[in-house]
Amino acid sequence: MADTTLSTERAATAAPKAGPSPAILRARVGSRDWKKLAIAGAAAVLVAVGAYAFFGRGGGKPPQAPAGAAAGPAPAVTVVRVESADIRSSTTFTGRVQAIDKVDLRARVPGYLEKQLFQDGAQVESGQLMFVIEQPPYQAEVAKIQADLQGAQADLLNAKAELSRQEQLVSKGYSTPAKLDEAKSKFGLAQGTVDKDQAALEQAKLNLSYTEVRSPVAGRVGQRAYSVGNYVQPSSGTLATVVSRDPMYVMFPVTQRELIDIRRKAEAEGVDGRAVTVRLQLADGQMYDQTGAVDFVDVTVNQATDSVNVRAKFPNPKGWLIDGQLVTAVVESTAPRKALLIPQQALQFDQTGYFVLVVDADNKVKVQPIGIGSGHDTDLEVISGLNEGDRVITEGVQKVRPEQVVNPTEKPKAAAQAQ
Repeated sequence: MADTTLSTERAATAAPKAGPSPAILRARVGSRDWKKLAIAGAAAVLVAVGAYAFFGRGGGKPPQAPAGAAAGPAPAVTVVRVESADIRSSTTFTGRVQAIDKVDLRARVPGYLEKQLFQDGAQVESGQLMFVIEQPPYQAEVAKIQADLQGAQADLLNAKAELSRQEQLVSKGYSTPAKLDEAKSKFGLAQGTVDKDQAALEQAKLNLSYTEVRSPVAGRVGQRAYSVGNYVQPSSGTLATVVSRDPMYVMFPVTQRELIDIRRKAEAEGVDGRAVTVRLQLADGQMYDQTGAVDFVDVTVNQATDSVNVRAKFPNPKGWLIDGQLVTAVVESTAPRKALLIPQQALQFDQTGYFVLVVDADNKVKVQPIGIGSGHDTDLEVISGLNEGDRVITEGVQKVRPEQVVNPTEKPKAAAQAQ
């Protein structure tokens, strides 16, 4: 019995005392303080779990693969070697196509339009008849003045005969000088009337010719502004516009700074600064298949933009260039120079600038910052950062990371560009 009592007492002594229940604690500290204690406890648990996750796995280092585990295959990438090629220095400008000849057809005499002898948008020749303005009023005016002229010429003949007769009579003493003076005056008036009617006839014939509106240049005609039956006059404005098509001008502004730079480069290379080739990039990004040459540099500077207008002349046999068209003029030097080129698809960019991914001799990926120059078709000129023969990744960039070993497949640059 005594042993049983001792065991019971040891057990009671060894057992930990049960703490107060959550309900008793909530009653002691209050509901608001109880919420604070619960939040603090949860935070402590989260900190403990995070510490285990960080420190229990090696102090924040990424988990290491188990020893003897097989590594995955090296990712496949496509590389292209950096090549040296002859290029021409180029500068791009925004330009506008301008027709060499552009004529607005206008009415020079008033009247109703009787005929339109062309289709909108058609090709026309120099001297081709385009419009006819009603002619009967002008034909009648010509006939009237011709009749007046005939009467004036008859009066002139009569006055001339009378003057000759008076001169003979005065020389023989049968007439007075006063009558001779009167005959001279009538002759002068008759001569003046003839001259006036002749001038009026020329003007009437000229007005009659103005009823036929002809194109003074060969080219393509635009849309008509008036249809047959409308009354037109000189103040009516343009009836239609004719623009020449081949060749065409391209005008583009060059800033003073760029112009000086071009001239200095040309002087350093010992070439004429105007001896350049001009190419055009169309709105779809494709290059125009004809080259042009600079034929005019303006003699004054636009003070608003500090630029000089430069004009180049281009063949336009297929009519691709249209008056007013926006194009990109690419001015290239005639003397080639050596430069390193890479495909444009190899170029990458981040907040630090341009770079490429290079595969070294050990097939490891390296990040290589570069400086780039101008574009040449689908290539970019590399100014710094690469050497000839370096291998740059053109395909598979998204699958690799720096220092990773890759499985490179080398392709010629031409094959890489074609993809």
